[in-house]
Amino acid sequence: MAKFGFIHDKLDIKLLVLYLMDRVAAPIDFSTLTDLSMCDSGVDYFQFAEAVSELVDSGHITQDGEFYAVTGKGRRACAAGESSLSSVIRSRCDHRLAPLNQALKRKAQVRAELRPQPLGYDVCLAMDDDQGSLFSLTLLAPSQEDGQRIADQFLQHPDRIYNGILGVLLSQQEKE
Repeated sequence: MAKFGFIHDKLDIKLLVLYLMDRVAAPIDFSTLTDLSMCDSGVDYFQFAEAVSELVDSGHITQDGEFYAVTGKGRRACAAGESSLSSVIRSRCDHRLAPLNQALKRKAQVRAELRPQPLGYDVCLAMDDDQGSLFSLTLLAPSQEDGQRIADQFLQHPDRIYNGILGVLLSQQEKE
């Protein structure tokens, strides 16, 4: 059966996986890697799954729980072989990676954590930018449910919360 597309065999699939893993901003799960890799009609799911397993066994990528990340060995192999991937495939990969990397970067820069305390839960909120920490705040919530609601709101709207606090702190008080 003839394969159409730019990917023709397991070696092409391995190079594709290494190319993607080398450019993703953080470790990703198998499902996400699968979605990214299915960018060409020549990618066979079963060969893909086998290729990922072989890359883990050979030390080109690591698996930590359900997440995969590229190793130094994988980066070197990618650099040596990526030119054999079609420029069309590399472009498709880059296009697919852009929104994912943006989301992964945002997730890494905005964090919320609940820590049990004797009187409730500490809700630790933090936001970074490329230069470092922008904001960190710890609030005491009376219950885990309230703490989780605070954390979820912060994760959904960190910029609004940050700007709101700055607005209050930097506003001029009305003189009586």
